[in-house]
Amino acid sequence: MSEESSARRIEVENGVRVEPALAKMSRRRFLARLGTGSAALAAGSAGLIGCAEAEKDGAGNGSSSSAARTGAEGAPKGMLAKSFMSLTRETEWRRVDAVSVGFDTHHPQGITRIDDTFFVSSVETIVEPEKYGETRDGYDRSPGEGVGHLFKFGADGELIDEITLGEGAVYHPGGIAYDGRYVWVPVAEYRPDSYSIVYRVDPESLEATEVFRFPDHVGGVVPNPDAGELHGVSWGSRRLYRWTLNDSSEVTDADRPPEELFTFNKEYYVDYQDCEYVESGMMLCSGVAAYQPPDAPEFNLGGIDLIDLQTNAPLHQVPVSLWTEDGLAMTQNPFFVEEFGDGLRFYFMPEDNDSRLFIYDVEA
Repeated sequence: MSEESSARRIEVENGVRVEPALAKMSRRRFLARLGTGSAALAAGSAGLIGCAEAEKDGAGNGSSSSAARTGAEGAPKGMLAKSFMSLTRETEWRRVDAVSVGFDTHHPQGITRIDDTFFVSSVETIVEPEKYGETRDGYDRSPGEGVGHLFKFGADGELIDEITLGEGAVYHPGGIAYDGRYVWVPVAEYRPDSYSIVYRVDPESLEATEVFRFPDHVGGVVPNPDAGELHGVSWGSRRLYRWTLNDSSEVTDADRPPEELFTFNKEYYVDYQDCEYVESGMMLCSGVAAYQPPDAPEFNLGGIDLIDLQTNAPLHQVPVSLWTEDGLAMTQNPFFVEEFGDGLRFYFMPEDNDSRLFIYDVEA
């Protein structure tokens, strides 16, 4: 996801949160179809509310690896969603470890785990995009220059292998996920309402296959093996996309107009940064937003939402009151979760360049 979305400011006036309107779409055809009025969303509820429980199959036993939890044969077999729905604002987060990562991670974006191996997407920015004084050709900033990376490393933090992804101005990877066969990685231009290439990567060889190209900034993807779908989030996660997957892991409807493939995000208190499929048509998304009270220091709020992929509505929401020593919200960018013991284990990597992999356990 973008640095922009991880530092999005929300004004707080007289105790009321005011959500900025969506930036207008860059594609003229997109604007013509949607209409300028539909590009602005009303502010959502400021409360962090856990809604009614979603339907769950409840079959099988837990596993401490994503490969076992999400298999190529279909849905995960654990009770991860149910465990997450037992968490509240008062949940105690116990730090297990903070593993130093032994290589330059640049600006990490997404993480997933397969057995004892981790995969992290990251953007290396060579020339920072610069904001324009006014929109140019539908863009609010220059493309900048950079390199997209996918790193493979061990539980000890040591690098095993890496590849670069993207081309030209398309160099910004986003949130990633594993479907039991492939690691899915979106790479986009480093600006909103732009362009993306979505890849699937063999986790053993790191051979990358381009799946499709798309006329928007896709900041994260999640395959849904139960429904044969691929889900994605836009810059700042304001738009939630849904594409159709066939049995060959190919997207069959990427050529449809974008406005036919998304719904607007129904939640506003954080921007989703990285997501994971859990079970029975649900995904967990972590995110962050920067809040600026009047006459007070800015602070970053992190949170994790359980999303119903059929309605794209949150089923349960948990604020995460965890920060690094430098004040970075733990849910800024890479996030992974798995069942562990009688609860859940979370992995976070919020720091740039000289990163640590933070590991937290919670009882459920």
